[in-house]
Amino acid sequence: MPIITLPEIVDIIVMTVAIGYIFSKFFRRTPQEGYDPLTYYRKNTLVEDIKYGAMIAAPAVVLHELAHKFVAMGFGASATLHAPSFFGIPYGMYLLVILLIHLNFPILFFVGGYVSHTALPPLASSMVAFAGPLTNLLLWLIGMSLIKYKLIDRKYYMTIGMMAKLNLFFFAFNMIPIPGFDGFHVFRGLIQAFL
Repeated sequence: MPIITLPEIVDIIVMTVAIGYIFSKFFRRTPQEGYDPLTYYRKNTLVEDIKYGAMIAAPAVVLHELAHKFVAMGFGASATLHAPSFFGIPYGMYLLVILLIHLNFPILFFVGGYVSHTALPPLASSMVAFAGPLTNLLLWLIGMSLIKYKLIDRKYYMTIGMMAKLNLFFFAFNMIPIPGFDGFHVFRGLIQAFL
């Protein structure tokens, strides 16, 4: 089985664009110091906003899901990354969230994607579930370290800071131990493995 298939690549591209569009409503790009107003405002605002939203949020979601996939494959399982559907409509969850945004719905329900894999022992299954949130935690640590130790240009601090905070939120949110969340699968696997 290939490491990543063409349908998965298509799903990753759709996920990235959809996530960029969804998060462009929450993360607004702002002109940086010393910018050229004519160049800045001549660009297609929608495309630039989607790129900015994708730059901040897509790594958190895509790398999270790829971590699940690769750890499952590391344990010998067959694993496939999927973009979410809604009532059988491919990419329907993204369409629903975009519709809710345009209707000014106050609560945003968002599913980035998911990975299906063949059965694994409880401890391995727990580790697969933890791989995604762990990736978000590592991305937060990397982002905050880049800022703290001044390893990047100061003009990127705001963008990297937002990316890091979003990853910390995804880590905490995904580790909630209720059904459907990674935290539930982590703790269920640990309980089954050790009790």
